[in-house]
Amino acid sequence: MTVDEGVGMFRHTKRLQFEAKPERPDPVYARKLQELVGGAYGEMSVTMQYLFQGWNCRMEGKYKDLLMDTATEEIGHVEMLATMVARLLEGAPATMTAEAVEDPVMAAVLGGMDPLQAIMAGGGALPANCQGVPWNGGYIVASGNLLADFRANAAAEAQGRLQTARLYNMTDDPGVKAMLQFNLARDTVHQKQWLKAIEELEADGLETAIVPNAFFDEEDQVHNRTIWGLSDGTDGPSGGWTEGDDPLEYLLDPEPLGGPGTAPPPDPALFGTYSTVQDVKGTVKATAQAVKKNVSASVTKKATAKKSPAKKSTGKTTTAKKAGAKKASKSARKR
Repeated sequence: MTVDEGVGMFRHTKRLQFEAKPERPDPVYARKLQELVGGAYGEMSVTMQYLFQGWNCRMEGKYKDLLMDTATEEIGHVEMLATMVARLLEGAPATMTAEAVEDPVMAAVLGGMDPLQAIMAGGGALPANCQGVPWNGGYIVASGNLLADFRANAAAEAQGRLQTARLYNMTDDPGVKAMLQFNLARDTVHQKQWLKAIEELEADGLETAIVPNAFFDEEDQVHNRTIWGLSDGTDGPSGGWTEGDDPLEYLLDPEPLGGPGTAPPPDPALFGTYSTVQDVKGTVKATAQAVKKNVSASVTKKATAKKSPAKKSTGKTTTAKKAGAKKASKSARKR
């Protein structure tokens, strides 16, 4: 496939990017290969993802060209895989008889096939995954923010390459393996290009590490640097994210900041089950529990302070982040 952005049209070349000839038919494997066609991380997904990102890109130049070049390549990958699926289905039985199913080998083959490939596609590929679930436009990411999109692209290529590697080990067909080796190589290149493009966006001053690179003064200055420890695991604070130039603070016992999550009374015409008395009881009970917990925590804190007057940490965080506090204070004075 080739694309001419000058006139905004696509042209089809009657040659595959890479050969797609299996050594022998294998209808069971044809079904497995459908995941690379129409699965969430299949070639249809990255094709449409890159096309819409390119079409929505507001800047002419290298980033849009990279998107359109890669999107057009991915169209060719869909064609290549669809051709391979059709060739793997060659000679697959068009009818199933009771006698055929009695043969254990034939029963296994028929049981592993996707009947939709025969019924709906006439022995060809489908825009669907390996379970026959139709491809969904909700699989794609095209936000208009190139940094957010390129990160999604790198992740999509990583997932696609992972699935290709797994499928590579599910066949011993030399022809299929050769095509998948090509696919693996292209997935490697695409991961590299998106990671390099992310670096270039920052080097060009178009984006910073956080998306979007705005609203830093407007956001909550207390909660933009804390990780809430909400699992039984205790090793989270040992990660490198709590160290370095811009460390994150690990809260070991974070408290909820809001009140009870009680929905408002329903519209009587909707006949929802509701009792004013029960609503009040629930609210009072939750409030009393919160007060009791806060009082208990306060008493414990005072007792600890008396025993260790020189200790500065409350025990709820890994380290005191003076630099972060100064930064937050400075931002607050600006506002």
